[in-house]
Amino acid sequence: MERIRRSPNFANGTFQNPVDAKVGPQGSKAAFAKTYFDKEQRVRRAPAGTIPVHPTTLADLAKPPVSGLRITWMGHSSVLAEIDGRRVLFDPVWGERCSPFSFAGPKRLHPVPLPLAALGPVDVVVISHDHYDHLDLPTIQALAGTDTVFAVPLGVGAHLERWGVSPDRLRELDWNESTQVGGLTLTATPARHFCGRGLRNTQHTLWASWVVASDRHRVFHSGDTGYFPGFADIGRAHGPFDVTMIQIGAYAEWWPDIHMTPEEGVQAHLDLQGGAHGVLLPIHWGTFNLAPHPWEEPGEGTLSGAHKAGVEVALPYPGLPFEPAGPVPSAPWWRAVAAPAAATADAVVPLEKQPEKQSETVVTPAS
Repeated sequence: MERIRRSPNFANGTFQNPVDAKVGPQGSKAAFAKTYFDKEQRVRRAPAGTIPVHPTTLADLAKPPVSGLRITWMGHSSVLAEIDGRRVLFDPVWGERCSPFSFAGPKRLHPVPLPLAALGPVDVVVISHDHYDHLDLPTIQALAGTDTVFAVPLGVGAHLERWGVSPDRLRELDWNESTQVGGLTLTATPARHFCGRGLRNTQHTLWASWVVASDRHRVFHSGDTGYFPGFADIGRAHGPFDVTMIQIGAYAEWWPDIHMTPEEGVQAHLDLQGGAHGVLLPIHWGTFNLAPHPWEEPGEGTLSGAHKAGVEVALPYPGLPFEPAGPVPSAPWWRAVAAPAAATADAVVPLEKQPEKQSETVVTPAS
């Protein structure tokens, strides 16, 4: 609490955003309820078919990446980044629901690509903030028994200590603070969001985006955030990046300040990179139903926005490793399983622009 009170980002009893943001639902509650409970729209918020999942294996991960950098999106905001011999796991959520309850709350729409125990050693676990879809109790408890280091925003360490993580394995950072782990520099950078678990939201834990850098490679993970001008500042201080992992899902007109739309996500990438450089990996979509938009809309919007901006976008199945320096998976795989009314004329990339299909490996979700 003493560190929290001394933070330049803490005032009037709460952590503050870099740009003013309203964190609660905005606008008409009646309009939101009408949209949320509309039968046709509810159907479109989930896939009509089975989401393809690449069953990541030790064979996929045992061979070192040729370029030194390999990225594996596990679904939602969970990403394994292998950086020059070190392994960094962002926002790992292996639980069945992102909820305080095991029997209720948003349930995953596809299985995890591999069991957590089969992932192998992880050097650093990075947490962006303490919401249930980013800080998962059963996952953290499973990782607490390993030797991994946890890099977390200021205040989040209290959760982890309570769940069994030794304090000597915690690195709690305020914005623009850094720590060194195994030759990597990890820096907590600003984000425009909020915190809190359960009914009480005291704003006593910080939220952050993250930069992880080695001597050869740099990656950025946005966590959850609304768009704000600070992305350009982060890029000037820490970029450019080989890959940016950007939140582009769970947005809505009722909370415009705290989550980005796909178009804003593409702009954030451009700001961070100072132009159309590097690879954009869209995250925070496809795995949980957290907003009233159609399930596939974040993918379509990102693909369309990136195409217009000349940005290279990686669109892997959950669990499919790729190297940003090499060919990246870029086929719109979700179209095969989205609800029939999903595709719209302005969102679909012309067929002559579509890349070849990805691997056909599919894992069927448990019933």
